[in-house]
Amino acid sequence: MSHPATGRSGDRTWLVAVAASFWGFSSLLREPLSRQLPVLSVVLVEHIVLVLLVSPWLIPALRSLARCSRRTKVGVLVIGAGSSALATTLFTAAFRLGDPITPQVLQKLQPVLALVLAAALLGERVTRRFPLFALPALVGAWLLAFPDPFGVTVGGAGAAALAVGAALLWAAGTVLGRMVSHELSFVHVTTLRFAVGLVTLAGFAAATRTPVAVPPALLPRLVVLAAVPGLLALLLYYHALQNTPASRATLAELAFPLSAALVGLTLLNGRLNPSQWVGLVLVLGSVVLLSLHEHRSTRPAVTLPQPGSEQRIPSTTSQR
Repeated sequence: MSHPATGRSGDRTWLVAVAASFWGFSSLLREPLSRQLPVLSVVLVEHIVLVLLVSPWLIPALRSLARCSRRTKVGVLVIGAGSSALATTLFTAAFRLGDPITPQVLQKLQPVLALVLAAALLGERVTRRFPLFALPALVGAWLLAFPDPFGVTVGGAGAAALAVGAALLWAAGTVLGRMVSHELSFVHVTTLRFAVGLVTLAGFAAATRTPVAVPPALLPRLVVLAAVPGLLALLLYYHALQNTPASRATLAELAFPLSAALVGLTLLNGRLNPSQWVGLVLVLGSVVLLSLHEHRSTRPAVTLPQPGSEQRIPSTTSQR
């Protein structure tokens, strides 16, 4: 498979920012839908729409998966069931318990969590510099999650736990997605992610007897939620990554919480008190500085394994 170009001529950093902005604006639809419908219903219908959109690639994706190693098959199952189905359910549920801003901005813990998982699963080594970025981000996340940092309520703790749980699962999806991409194209990974997620959500709905019926008036919102912040944003994002170094792309992804905060403050009547503003600055600042450090420093906070030291699955020809 081809590697992203590192030169400036084909750089698509701006397109990463556009895609990330779509994720932030999803709160315009997800937050009100989570208050009108059962959370599981919102995510299930969203996945039904997504699978319909990617249905032309479903059979070829299943055929490709059948030829893959067991490691890749397990990775695809975890991505679909955990990173797509369960993570999106947790994220949507966080809106019901909390405010419209906190779940979005807490997702910026995802790069920090992804680095930890990459160290555990892909052999990347975390150095002593890593806590300099991780600890302020965690402190900022605490300040942001709770209006009164020393008077945590059950509802506030629940919303924060759901949001961080979603971030952890999405971080796992990032690391596992990198792993399975050695045998599957991005189009097939995306298709399988939504398909496995749909099967998982259907099982959840059956087990909990969650009503699947959605009022016709809400269907257009669910279709837009799935098509734009869902599928379109992912396609733009991964297309941009083909020509954008990961360090630069991570920085551009800050458009996600910034657009989410803008939407929450201006359109969803969200408010942040002074300590939450400090937390927001700490979270975003820590991730920005981590991205800049990894891009510029000769002594990074996370080092890649030496060639040959990590067992890798041989690359196949890209089907993109």
